[in-house]
Amino acid sequence: MAIANILIIEDDPYISDLIGLYLRREGFGFAVAVNGEEGIELFLSETPDLVILDLMLPGLDGFAVCKRIRSQRSTPIIMLTGKGESYDKLKGFELGADDYLVKPFDPKELLARIKAVLRRLKPGYAREPVRYMDLVIDMDRYVVQCGGAEMTLPPKEMELLHALASMPNRVLTREQLLDRVWGYDFEGDPRTVDVHIKRIREKIGSSEHYRIETIRGVGYKFEVSGA
Repeated sequence: MAIANILIIEDDPYISDLIGLYLRREGFGFAVAVNGEEGIELFLSETPDLVILDLMLPGLDGFAVCKRIRSQRSTPIIMLTGKGESYDKLKGFELGADDYLVKPFDPKELLARIKAVLRRLKPGYAREPVRYMDLVIDMDRYVVQCGGAEMTLPPKEMELLHALASMPNRVLTREQLLDRVWGYDFEGDPRTVDVHIKRIREKIGSSEHYRIETIRGVGYKFEVSGA
C-alpha cells in the first residue's frame, strides 16, 4: 500500500518520469497528467494527497489549474516552473500553492519538500488546539473554527497561523516564520510570508480579542488581549 498518493501534472515526459522514479523508490503512489484539463479530471477522480503542478502547461496553465484545485479542496500543491521571477512565485502563493521549485531541480530536494508537507498532515501528528475566545486552531484536524464557522485552510496557512498564535503577543520575524513553517533552507522571496498572512487575514478577520499585527520592517505578532 502506498504511503501517500501524488498527482503529477507535467507535460514534459522526462521530468514526470524522473519524479515518478523517485516517488516509486520511496513507496509513493502516483498518477500523471500531461495538461491542465486532464490534471483537474484526475484530481477530482483520484483525490490525491498532494499535487505536483507544472506552471507552463499547454492550454490551461498552472495558475488556472491551481485556482481550480483550491476552489475544490485544500490539497497541498507544489509548483514547478522554469521561471524564477518573484512575480510568478508570489502569484502562485496568492492562488494557494504551498511551495515552489524552479527547474532544473534536484529530485531529492523535491522529495524532501513533499515529505515535509505530508508530515504536517500525517494522522496522529497531534497538537493541542490553540483557543482564543471564538477562534480555535486545530492542527490535528487541520481546521479553524472562527465565529462559529469551521473552515479548512491550506497547509502553509494553517502552519503559519499556528506558529503565530502559539506565541501570543510575541514578534516573530519573517525569517523565523519561514524557518518554522517551511521547515528547510528557504531560498525564495521573504514576501511569501506577507502573501500568506494576507490570505489568513481575509479568512479569519480580527476581533477585539485577537488580531495579526504587522510589525513594519520586522515581521508579525498575534496580538491577544489579556494574554
